[in-house]
Amino acid sequence: MYIKIYFGNNPLFLCDAIEPVIEPFLHHDDAVFIDELDPHTVKSMIHEMQKPSVHAGVFLHPDLGELKHAFFKKFTQVQAAGGLVENENGDCLLIFRRGKWDLPKGKLDEGESLEECAVREVSEETGLQQVQLTAPLLITYHTYHEGTHFILKDSHWYLMKAEGKQELVPQTEEDIQELRWTAPADLAAYRAETFPSVRDVLDARYKK
Repeated sequence: MYIKIYFGNNPLFLCDAIEPVIEPFLHHDDAVFIDELDPHTVKSMIHEMQKPSVHAGVFLHPDLGELKHAFFKKFTQVQAAGGLVENENGDCLLIFRRGKWDLPKGKLDEGESLEECAVREVSEETGLQQVQLTAPLLITYHTYHEGTHFILKDSHWYLMKAEGKQELVPQTEEDIQELRWTAPADLAAYRAETFPSVRDVLDARYKK
């Protein structure tokens, strides 16, 4: 098993075994590999992943739960939820925000479940009023700085259905400029202009 965490566009794999998806990264000169868990090595991996010259990391430990705990406690943690929304034709709803194609999501409010957050954020960002959550897709992780805090955000993604002909209204106060229904066969054209974590969400649904 493994957990993938993005530092910018670059993945760090926390893993208890070297799976086929991880294996190619071990052969790159610009990847960092660590297989000893202690406070120093966790700090060292975080430091290495922020270097421009490092494009991937692999942290191997036989107890993934222990590794996750040791790593995550170094960050301020934030939870978010969002949705991959499909219409009755099977098209996927993309949003265009700050120069990137994205999927609707947002931070969890106090007292709210992840499922409630996902539906609320989709409705707020797209104007869709009738959205049905059908199944969980995956959890993505990425890091960023917020002032002096180093944040680790876990985003919980759900597959959703939007029934009938509903008006799309982009939430401009969240810098959303455009909403676009896109056939799965046409998503390749958007992949280069989105985030790697969003590509993972699309792959979880459409990649065979």
